[in-house]
Amino acid sequence: MTTPAPPKKILAPTVSQINAEFVTQLACKYWAPHVKNKSPFDSKVSIFGFQYLENYLWINYSPEVSSKAYLMSICCMVNEKFRENVPAWEIFKKKPEHFPFFFKCILESVLVENDDEFSLQEQTILLLFLDHCFNSLEVDLIRSQVQQLISLPMWLGLQPARLELELKKTPKLRKFWNLIKKNDEKMDPKAREQAHKERRFLSELIQRFISVLKSVPLSETLTMDKVHYCERFIELVVDLEALLPTRRWFNTVLDDSHLVVHCYLSNLVHREGDGHLFSQLLDVLKFYTGFEINDQTGNALTENEMTTIHYDRITSLQRAAFAHFPELYDFALSNVAAVDTRESLLKFFGPLSSNTLHQVASYLCLLPALPEKEDTTFDKEFLLELLVSRHERRISQIQQLNQMPLYPTEKIIWDENIVPTEYYSGEGCLALPKLNLQFLTLHDYLLRNFNLFRLESTYEIRQDIEDGVSRMKPWQSEYGGVVFGGWARMAQPIVAFTVVEVAKPNIGENWPTRVRADVTINLNVRDQIKDEWQGLRKHDVCFLITVRPTKPYGTKFDRRRPFVEQTGLVYVRGCEIQGMLDDRGRVIEDGPEPKPRLRGDSRTYRVFLDPNQYQQDMTNTIQNGGEDVYETFNIIMRRKPKENNFKAVLETIRNLMNTDCVVPDWLHDIILGYGDPSSAHYSKMPNQISCLDFNDTFLSIDHLKASFPGYNVKVTVDNPTLQVPPFRITFPVRNGKGKKRKEADGEDENIAEAETLIVEPHVIPNRGPYPYNKPKRNTIQFTPTQIEAIRAGMQPGLTMVVGPPGTGKTDVAVQIISNLYHNFPEQRTLIVTHSNQALNQLFEKIMALDIDERHLLRLGHGEEELETEKDFSRYGRVNYVLTRRLELLREVGRLQESLGVPGDVSYTCETAGHFFLYQVMSRWEEYISKVKKISNFFPFHKYFANAPQPIFKGKSYEEDMEIAEGCFRHIKKIFTQLEEFRAFELLRTMTCTHAALKRHDLVELGFKYDNILMEESAQILEIETFIPLLLQNPQDGFSRLKRWIMIGDHHQLPPVIKNMAFQKYSNMEQSLFTRFVRVGVPTVDLDAQGRARASLCNLYNWRYKNLGNLPHVQLMPEFRTANAGLLYDFQLINVEDFHGVGESEPNPYFYQNLGEAEYVVALFMYMCLLGYPADKISILTTYNGQKHLIRDIINQRCGSNPLIGRPNKVTTVDRFQGQQNDYILLSLVRTRAVGHLRDVRRLVVAMSRARLGLYIFARVSLFQNCFELTPAFNQLTARPLHLQIIPTEHFPTTRKNGEKPSHPVQMIKNMPQMANFVYNMYMLMIQSTHHYNQALLPPPAMVEENETVQSTEMETETEFEPIYLPSEVAPPMAETIPTITEAISTSETTTATSEAIPATSEGTLIHCRV
Repeated sequence: MTTPAPPKKILAPTVSQINAEFVTQLACKYWAPHVKNKSPFDSKVSIFGFQYLENYLWINYSPEVSSKAYLMSICCMVNEKFRENVPAWEIFKKKPEHFPFFFKCILESVLVENDDEFSLQEQTILLLFLDHCFNSLEVDLIRSQVQQLISLPMWLGLQPARLELELKKTPKLRKFWNLIKKNDEKMDPKAREQAHKERRFLSELIQRFISVLKSVPLSETLTMDKVHYCERFIELVVDLEALLPTRRWFNTVLDDSHLVVHCYLSNLVHREGDGHLFSQLLDVLKFYTGFEINDQTGNALTENEMTTIHYDRITSLQRAAFAHFPELYDFALSNVAAVDTRESLLKFFGPLSSNTLHQVASYLCLLPALPEKEDTTFDKEFLLELLVSRHERRISQIQQLNQMPLYPTEKIIWDENIVPTEYYSGEGCLALPKLNLQFLTLHDYLLRNFNLFRLESTYEIRQDIEDGVSRMKPWQSEYGGVVFGGWARMAQPIVAFTVVEVAKPNIGENWPTRVRADVTINLNVRDQIKDEWQGLRKHDVCFLITVRPTKPYGTKFDRRRPFVEQTGLVYVRGCEIQGMLDDRGRVIEDGPEPKPRLRGDSRTYRVFLDPNQYQQDMTNTIQNGGEDVYETFNIIMRRKPKENNFKAVLETIRNLMNTDCVVPDWLHDIILGYGDPSSAHYSKMPNQISCLDFNDTFLSIDHLKASFPGYNVKVTVDNPTLQVPPFRITFPVRNGKGKKRKEADGEDENIAEAETLIVEPHVIPNRGPYPYNKPKRNTIQFTPTQIEAIRAGMQPGLTMVVGPPGTGKTDVAVQIISNLYHNFPEQRTLIVTHSNQALNQLFEKIMALDIDERHLLRLGHGEEELETEKDFSRYGRVNYVLTRRLELLREVGRLQESLGVPGDVSYTCETAGHFFLYQVMSRWEEYISKVKKISNFFPFHKYFANAPQPIFKGKSYEEDMEIAEGCFRHIKKIFTQLEEFRAFELLRTMTCTHAALKRHDLVELGFKYDNILMEESAQILEIETFIPLLLQNPQDGFSRLKRWIMIGDHHQLPPVIKNMAFQKYSNMEQSLFTRFVRVGVPTVDLDAQGRARASLCNLYNWRYKNLGNLPHVQLMPEFRTANAGLLYDFQLINVEDFHGVGESEPNPYFYQNLGEAEYVVALFMYMCLLGYPADKISILTTYNGQKHLIRDIINQRCGSNPLIGRPNKVTTVDRFQGQQNDYILLSLVRTRAVGHLRDVRRLVVAMSRARLGLYIFARVSLFQNCFELTPAFNQLTARPLHLQIIPTEHFPTTRKNGEKPSHPVQMIKNMPQMANFVYNMYMLMIQSTHHYNQALLPPPAMVEENETVQSTEMETETEFEPIYLPSEVAPPMAETIPTITEAISTSETTTATSEAIPATSEGTLIHCRV
């Protein structure tokens, strides 16, 4: 394994250099969008450039100009877009008329066998293009072309005997086949010939591949073009096999071609280096060709059905042997179990001649019949492998999974075909599963996710191991042992390791049920680190590592060279902590009690080892004489708890695959990506609920009417004073399938009835006389779309809510939860979020509504971050119950005293229950029976003496009776809660064993729920979204799940996948929410935002359906007022090279731009000097390198300065998703290539974080030419590209947004000018206010005049000259800083001054974090 060499440091080109570049000249001449007079189309132009595909290639494509170069250019551009995860088919959908001809040309080109016409390298590009087409079946244009290749007529490519056999198996297919033949006869000869070409395309492509494969030599020099072609072809075939629409008929064609057999016998497989990836891809293909599914029906096959298929194949072979091949009588008469292993089959068939083997295969319809007196043309090796591989017994997929170790070992961790490096470019293929739109079965769905999640975790583990071990600096000692020259926070040398238990296997298994070991380490480290090691909890995962370094003491570690070779790493094994041992060797249990203090530094941990891995290692030791791995460990490494849940997730997936995981019927097909995508919408569910209590959702009857436009609202009471919330609404329930109306007269009546809502106001029963008894109310005036989302969430089925930035997603979620709580008090709701922060926000809003806190429980870490004194963790809930129990018993004691009942009835919940039954209820029933004047006979006056008086108003009998019943409800609730808490009396001295609850634990605890609500769904991994559906056991074989509400925004950033290969190649970043949207599941799109100014919203609302603004965005003063000291509320500021340098790259992918960083910090300092609160400003950037650089500059320039301070946050756009601030300063960093901002989702997040002001620093000439970013950058470039400031206008200002300022406007041409300006401004402010003079780092030196780049034609012509106002109209603040205008006029002449300052800022050029 070799680590790629770091890229050479190249100075970024200046704008003039870019404009002189050939590609840019072509772009400006032919297709750049900002150029008005473009040249006409020229077919000879074939160069990659900005918007080349959209604005040049495809719009000019036609059959007349089609050529090889043209086809290749289009395919290369589409492949590149897929590599970059950028939408590729949009331009084809806009101009689809020539796509069928283009696609036909691709099919013809990929079959060409003459290398002079199309080389293998070019055909590899075409194969990749075809693969993208087959994986884009959701696009109508693509599907219409691809379907012709993969439908039933493709069986024309089967050999006749095999075709007849397949049609005989499924009689109804013969009818379809006969119909196809009839239709063919009606076609004209040319159309028939074209149809036959398309049907035979994949068969011929397979034969083309086999001919290339056979041309690979065993040991001679091999061109990599052949290897890449073979790898891409296998990738294509795997993708065809892994999708049901493509697999259904193709799998038979593939089986008939015996491709897998040809591949396993090929020379390429036996070439160790060149064929390694090909072999891995082949294993994936073999897995999918034998996948446990019925190809025609799409139904998953059970283990019994797979066994039946295997037995049928063997018995048919035995019958053939008995009838026609006397030499195989022994085979024919043996029982199946004795002959279905590879060894047995080779024993029986190996002695046969090639001709006999061919005859056996042809009898089974595997090969054409062998003509009489002719010898077979096939090798004996091929014929033997064909028969053996087809009939040998295979281990079932679930058995393979159960025998797989969950922890990665050194063999997987550093295999770059399986776990690529972080610098994966996306150009090669990998032996990895892909997550696309559809899956074969639930088993396939879970298995792909299992493998990808395991490998993504492995990548993170590799990074942690490399970091920890290299910090420990293992060297070889003089005596050949290991000596550690460094130390690591997350790793410690092992003092002793002993396996203490190997439990017996379960029946039918060959691996131990449990393996435990003791690991001893010496914690002679700082107290903080010691506490971290002692804080390891049960189920935390650690890694045991063996290193045998070969480098002598003192050798430096070079991160660019292979890690394993330098450190001498030999073994890696995972383990799971059971607990730390106390002085007596017993495991210290986790719990609320304080842990015992142990003496000394030596600590021993009891750990669980992986039983499967242990069994494999011991088998290797015994059978092959290998080393005992478990006697060699010398390092133990821990990981951060937040990143260490991978084993729990993998165990959960494996457990799901071993159980009959029941997905609700209404969800099953949608999860696999098939059927009607709207079938789970509430309007199509058979159990719709007609009447729903919306509780406090509506603020008034007018709000309700406005929330249902297009409906007639009929209120059950006419009195306007009674038309107050809460409301129950009866909806017309439509049949999901729809009915044909026979009579036109009845149609109008039905429509009117269907659009009428019956609204019934109702009064919430009185809950008691105390102020806290009054229910908490919602205060948000929801929009009609939000109401539709709430309504959908209350109905059964799948609800998908797309919530653009600032549209109140969390408020909608909380209201749905509240309404479900009140409508269905017997049901439980599970709430899932992506982050602790999101869950905390939800909890805080839930607590503000009318939900009893005893019904809230928070699972997972992070409860300590809740901004509340209440603890909703498992410990906290138990403590709450025990505390609340004591409070309620005190209330019972007070009630007992008020009634004059003797005895100690408030001792336990049980005695309190007897007291309620015999004393309280009897008095209440007596009171009800004889009540006439309510207040006179009320038995609880004395108890309610501490409530606001008078309790009874005396206005009416009904009102006083309701108050009395409310008082009794208050008392009854006390005893109801005590009855619930009775079980906890047994647990007053309990220890709550903390566990990272996994599905197995939750199911065993009887965890049950009826509804799931997921917030931030688009940021949750597909498998992490799916697992919560199955955290309970089914009831009578059916899931009790009734509702699934997913709220998210697929137009913002997806889940974070650290490895680019899994993100790009495997599409692991696709969330289930995004996949559902792609499949076409109906969504409720929230359409009104209340976060940002309308002008800022326009920068991203083009990405959404009809996203508008809430009224307050136009009306509230903060949105109407301008940003003080700045002419515009948003602006794109062009930043040229600073000292000839644009972007730099100190480490791979660690991008920095000093000019932008200094400019951003200068603007931040300027805003703070004007009076902006520093915590209202956040600085964002698109790269980690720039984030660290900006932080360093802030630390140097203003971090400790009390007049300026630090911004609220300096972070990346990705980390800031879900957060907001009033003012955002954004640095885009790149000057050579657009980079990952080309992902429009990242752009949407970047543009939507600001509420009042957004200022973007970028190389405009680069970003404005990026097709995907055009809608936003067209708006940004419509304003001047030089920063426009108003230095004499202080914060806060009275100027309205958009008004012409009454203060002078200053245009800042470049970063050094701004930095000098801010420096002068600060010095003048110090002098004029006599403030404590804290030194400010001098600004960067001004660029020399001849280096200054003139603004290009994209700069607007109007420039704002400074306006000098008479002193009487200047604002009062100007009097305190009389020389500010002097700073404006002299700011451009400060170069000489700054050069005279000895400490220049050129030193900041080396700011970077490595």
